[in-house]
This record gives sequence, C-alpha cells and structure tokens, in this order.
Amino acid sequence: MKYPKLRELVEAVRAVVKGPYTSSFPGEPHVPVGAFRGQPKFDPEYCVGCLACEAVCPAAAIDHDDRLYSPGGPRRVMIHHTDTCIFCGECEAACINDRRGIRLSQEWELSFFDRKESSESIEKELQLCELCGEVVACKDHLLWIAHRLGSMSFSSPTLYLSQLRCLGAADDNLASPYREDARSDRFKVLCAPCRQRTALAEGQA
Repeated sequence: MKYPKLRELVEAVRAVVKGPYTSSFPGEPHVPVGAFRGQPKFDPEYCVGCLACEAVCPAAAIDHDDRLYSPGGPRRVMIHHTDTCIFCGECEAACINDRRGIRLSQEWELSFFDRKESSESIEKELQLCELCGEVVACKDHLLWIAHRLGSMSFSSPTLYLSQLRCLGAADDNLASPYREDARSDRFKVLCAPCRQRTALAEGQA
C-alpha cells in the first residue's frame, strides 16, 4: 500500500481548513494581476492616427478607414478587431506617442453574441493636400511631428501652418495668382508630390 506524500497531506489539510483555491466569479468580478495583457484600447487624447500599430500587428487586428467626405470633415477611423487580436502588445510597443496612443487594458471578459460588437474605434481629423486632395496625415500626427522638431518645424510649410491653424493664427487667404500649382502654393499644406511640383522652376514641371 502506497502512503501519500507529506506535501500532498499538507495540501489536503490546507484545503480542508481554508477551502479550495478558487475565485467567486461570476458572483464577484475577477480582478486580473497587474501584468495581465487584456484588450488593447485606443486613447483618443494620445493616438495621433499614424498607423504604426496597424503596420506591426501580426494578426491584422488593427485597421483604418479614411472617410474623406464625412459631414464633419475628413476623418480617419482607427479600428481594433477584438475577435482576431492575439493580445501580443506589439501595437503598444510600436506606438510613437510614448506608447500611450493604444495600450493593453485589464479587460478580459470579451464574449459577445454579435460579431459586429467585437471591435472598437476612434476618429481622428485628417489633413488633405490643398491642391490634389490626397491624404497627407492626421492633423494630430502633423502637430506631434512639429512639436518633436521644435523650431526646425518652421522649415516645412505643412508643419508650421498646421501649428498656426491649431492656434487660430493662420491666414488661409492664399491663391495661385498666375497658374495652377504656382510657387505661391508652396505656402499651403501639401502632399509630397504636390510640394515637389510647386518647388520646380517654370518649365521644369
């Protein structure tokens, strides 16, 4: 006859005295440990819509939708799909804004009956090129770059105009006096191809 080991006896006595080691869930909400990796959540205050998180997501759980003709102006909708997320934390690690634009939360109870409920999204205001209408970046992203560059941002009309407009100090009454894509258009918010065209001398475009 085999006798129980001392460790097993201690565990049995402890279970009789203290009861089984289980939580009271669902009677009481479960509180995960501090290092628990739950659902990533966008922070509208710190997310700049740069798409770095989308680029590194191995499960393609982060997506975006650029809505150029929204009633409130051009918007970029950042979307996180919980049903395909593997909670790896790569999005938080790649966030350019001190890892605060998207962060792993403590949320773990993510069951749902309708798959349409398995995603969360935030909207960021887009800046379009003032000549061709193509997407330049989110306005918050341009301001983030300008703040990082400091005084060097004044070498780029796109960046310093973004700052001045944020302060309400920009005069947008600029027109091309001679031809389309004239030199005066350099003092607008432009995409890279349009800025190149307006920088070229007459006859080189």
